[in-house]
Amino acid sequence: MNEQNSIPVTKAERSAKFVKTGFQIGGNYIKHYSKKLFNPDLGRDELNEDNATDIYKSLSELKGSALKIAQMLSMDKNILPKSYVDKFTQSQYNAPPLSGPLIVRTFTKNFGKTPEAIYDKFNIISTNAASIGQVHQAELKGKKLAVKIQYPGVGDSISSDLKLVKPFAFRLLGMSEKELNIYIKEVEERLLEETDYELEVRRSIEITQACEVLDNVVFPTYYPELSGKRIITMDWIDGLHLKEFLQTNPSQELRNKIGQALWDFYNFQQHELRAVHADPHPGNFMITPDEKLGVIDFGCIKEMPDDFYVPFFSLISSDVVKDKEKTIAAFRKLDMIHTADTPAQIEFYYKAYLEMIQLFAKPYLSTTFDFSQPEFFTQLYAYGEKIAKMPEFKQARGVKHFIYVNRTNFGLYTILQELKAVVRTDTFKPHIT
Repeated sequence: MNEQNSIPVTKAERSAKFVKTGFQIGGNYIKHYSKKLFNPDLGRDELNEDNATDIYKSLSELKGSALKIAQMLSMDKNILPKSYVDKFTQSQYNAPPLSGPLIVRTFTKNFGKTPEAIYDKFNIISTNAASIGQVHQAELKGKKLAVKIQYPGVGDSISSDLKLVKPFAFRLLGMSEKELNIYIKEVEERLLEETDYELEVRRSIEITQACEVLDNVVFPTYYPELSGKRIITMDWIDGLHLKEFLQTNPSQELRNKIGQALWDFYNFQQHELRAVHADPHPGNFMITPDEKLGVIDFGCIKEMPDDFYVPFFSLISSDVVKDKEKTIAAFRKLDMIHTADTPAQIEFYYKAYLEMIQLFAKPYLSTTFDFSQPEFFTQLYAYGEKIAKMPEFKQARGVKHFIYVNRTNFGLYTILQELKAVVRTDTFKPHIT
């Protein structure tokens, strides 16, 4: 893979990159409609493929929040055409890495020393490059370490990047401006936290200590003294990413074991800690040689306040949904039904959201759930596609907490589907009373 020797850092450089990509997309549309003159039956597959390639190339060179949004969108599989999902999924594992001189510069800026002066061994070639940083292998006193280095300028460019991403998001997502602004504001808050590596180290230590009670889940040890604003040092965890693990054709028993560890990891956090690892893409997990789930990134944590947690999980884990008035009251607390809604609108949104909640809650309604069953996911995606086409859903509804909580839970469901795992879903239950 080609190394990147520089990242556009200033607002003007980054803006120019977006403008150039906009022109490329315009060119793709002209090419598409020219071909369509001679072939009226031509579909949009080639156009989507060209646009996805150009947008991904641009975002992967810009890195940071721009690339992070691509990563998030790749997990919302019912939002984008398949060519975008396929292309953007690359951002979960392998964006172009930074060159050696840029890495050394980051170290000297943060520690006043080169990596070789800090560690006994340091591999200048990264093992993994993603949206906000890349990972290098190092050694110190015989211990194998993972060193995560943040890309230059990422933290400083979040707000301006998100403004530049807006026109692309408009075209791809079809959201109203109000809805898009809520989405972008929440993403901005999480990204600002995610670029604060000192906060990440503190949170990683707190959450991994709290999660020590869980079976078959392992975490790296973090080293605050070898970490700073743009660098995190932690233990190296050997293992396979999900894709590699599935290629080894694991037994159903092992799939279930890893799936159970993943389910427990998420539901323990949601219900016992009220704060959850909100970045459930496969690149953040390893399956270790001793058949445990390794969790290697706590950059994105979503805290759930009571005024969201209680009404949301009461809909999933209690008899609230059997009582129409109580359900509508919960929907109002979550801003899914608005005070200005007419009786007809209340009825419409009540039915639409009830269908969504009943679908989402299915894994919680029995003691075990088989995530390999395709009909559950077919129904989920069909529901997503159905409401995406409804004009009633073009305006913003629902409190901002849904953005990351939905992303977290649907990300969890998707990984469990890829694992084809059967899990016990009654291990950590919501606390509503």
